[in-house]
This record gives sequence, structure tokens and C-alpha cells, in this order.
Amino acid sequence: MSVHQKQTQKTVTDMSEADAIINQMAEQARDAQAVLGRAKADSRNQALLQAAQLIRQNSQQIKTANQKDREHGRQTGLTDAFIDRLTLKADRIEAMATGLEDIAGLEDPLGVELARWTRPNGLDISRISTALGVIGVIYESRPNVTVDAAGLCIKSGNAVILRGGSDSYHTSQLLSGLMQQGLIRAGLPQAAIQSVPSPDRALVGAMLAASGQLDVIIPRGGKGLVGRVRDEARVPVFAHLEGVCHLYVSAKADMKKAVDICINAKMRRVGICGAAETLLMDQTISSTDMSMIVKQLLDSGCEVRGTDIIAACDNRIVPATDADWGCEFLAPIIAVKTVSGLDEAIAHIRLNGSGHTESIITEDMSEAETFLSEIDSAIVMVNASTQFADGGEFGMGAEIGIATGKLHARGPVGADQLTSFKYI
Repeated sequence: MSVHQKQTQKTVTDMSEADAIINQMAEQARDAQAVLGRAKADSRNQALLQAAQLIRQNSQQIKTANQKDREHGRQTGLTDAFIDRLTLKADRIEAMATGLEDIAGLEDPLGVELARWTRPNGLDISRISTALGVIGVIYESRPNVTVDAAGLCIKSGNAVILRGGSDSYHTSQLLSGLMQQGLIRAGLPQAAIQSVPSPDRALVGAMLAASGQLDVIIPRGGKGLVGRVRDEARVPVFAHLEGVCHLYVSAKADMKKAVDICINAKMRRVGICGAAETLLMDQTISSTDMSMIVKQLLDSGCEVRGTDIIAACDNRIVPATDADWGCEFLAPIIAVKTVSGLDEAIAHIRLNGSGHTESIITEDMSEAETFLSEIDSAIVMVNASTQFADGGEFGMGAEIGIATGKLHARGPVGADQLTSFKYI
């Protein structure tokens, strides 16, 4: 019987009860982290490998729980893009298991000598990586975050308290239970991974107020969730704001390459934070090439919202409004406009971007270098789809999210980013 099956959903009556639940979980997590943080890398890796095996063995149970969440989501009017983020089919279940195995194969992020030097007075000083402690992860819709977050925290010696959204409650609870079983099989404390036992929003407030109990909170979700966490948290936050990702097609681009990248960046998965939301094209690109790019987007099922020049390419284009620039659609919709060149493209991204991921498509490496140096987003690309903005693609095994702030962690938050350091 899984840990999840032994749990029952709690009903929270007020904030004092919510505080008591989080306080108890945090106390258990801190005790467990003291053990996990001292555990050998082999033990932590064994927990990950055991959890991967359990996920494969319980794939049917995962599908059943996920179906229950999806049916509830449709009844409550969730969009198709939201349902896609919620869905776990066989390939995504296997990807979770593989991700854990990839994390297990990474170098141990703990106890690494980051720097060492000797002072004239005889002091021998080293800077050594350590776990952060107890991490709170608050997320929406994507139940695979349960596995990614738990796996990365095990690898980095951190305990984690998970609070998934009500839309993925049954799936997330089952997955956290399987991760706990992986810890037990490796002889490690199961309280290093805990899932909040109710989708009640009061428990989010209690986590945000848990100063001195949680060491950091990582929100992963829409603008409303992230905004609430940033406004109310009394605990340090790794902010994952919107993914307003831009593509800029230069006049010096390979247009065949541009079409392929644009289609992938927008349409591979429209509901993820790395999906492109705005396409900028140099106004000197020929009308034939502009039309080719726009037509491919339209034919792939994408709604194109364009300025006047773009609208002239195809009668299916919807006129763009000011609200479309800087909008995270998370849907098969893209805003498209022409710009006078690289400088205007950079200015537009600075004004409307969220600091997530931007990509230039060009064969001029001087132009590419300017774009790379002048765009200060967490991830900047040349001739690549923005959907490569992913911890797995970066070789991190997985990620908890893409941090768009500039303190401590930035870009994909993997095991290395879940560490701090001490001086010895």
C-alpha cells in the first residue's frame, strides 16, 4: 500500500489550524533534513532509483488518479491548454521515471569545494556547498512537478513540503507517496518529502508565513499565484514569473530554419512557460518570407494576432492590440509585429518581456553576439526554439522551475541551484 493511500484529505477550518498543520510538517521536515543532508550520495541516489522503479510499476494507478483530476478539471471549465499541462500519459510518466534516473546520475552537489585560498595571516579558507534546508514548493496544474521537485530536493539533501493545485490533487498525492516509498526503501526518512494534505488555500497562506521554518519558497504557476507569493511571503522566494518569451527573426536569418524554429517554439506545447508568445520580424524581410512563416503558424492551428503589415500576409490574421504585447497566452495564440531592426527588437523585449527566454534567428554572428550581450533575460538563445528552456534539456535531469529573478538562482532551478555554501 502506498503512503498516498494511507493519507486522507483534511478539511481546514481556519488559519490557526492551517498554521498548526504547516508547523508540524516543517518540524518533521527539519528533523528529516538533518538526516538527509548528512546521508551519503549513494543513499540519496538509491532513493531516486527506487522511486523511478515505483513510478513505472504504478503507472496504471497514476493514470487512474490523473483521469480523475482531468475529469474534475473539465467539469470546472479548465481550458484545453490547462488540461494538457495536467495530463499524464504513458510517455510523460516514463519521462518522470527517466528524469529521476538522470538526476541520480549527476555529480553530488553537496560537499563540493567551490573555492579555496590562503591568507597572509595563515588562514586556510574554503567555500563548501551545503543544502538549503527545508524548501516549500507551491505549484499549479502540472503534477510532474511533484516528482521533479522531490527528486531534486533528495539529490541536494533538502527536505521539501509540496503544495500542488486542487486541479492535480489526486495525482500529486499519489506521486508524493511513491517518492516517500523511494526514501523508505533507501533507509532515509520519508518526512523529507511531504505533501500538504488539503488543497485549501489557507495552507498556502500558512506556508508563506512560515518564517524561520521554511528556508525558501519556490512558486510555479500563473501570474496570480506568483504575485500572491511575492506579495505575502515572509520567507525568501525563488520567483518564477510569467514566460513571456520572444523570437526575433532577423533579415539575415535562414528562412527555412526560421519557420521550423517558430513552429516548434510556439506549437510543440503551447501551455508551458517556454512557449514563444511574441514573434518579431525585421521589416525588410520579403513579404514572401513573412507570409511563409505566418502561413505555417496559421496552418498548424495557431491564431496569429498581427500588426497591419503582418495582417496583409493572410486574411486569417486577427488585428493585434496593445494588450497582446507582453501577454502570456499559454494557448495556440501568438502576437506578431515587424520592427526596424535589431535595436528595436531589443527595445521591445526589454519593455514587454518577463526575463524568461528570448531567441534570435540569424546567420550573422555579430548580430547574434549583440543580442546575447544586450538582452538580460535568464536564458538567451541563438537559432534555437525557446522550448529548449528546460532543466532536462540543460542536462540538469529536471527542474523545479525557471527562476526569472537575479538573486541566488536564475534560469532552470536544478539540484546545484538548491544549494548554498559555508566557509571552512
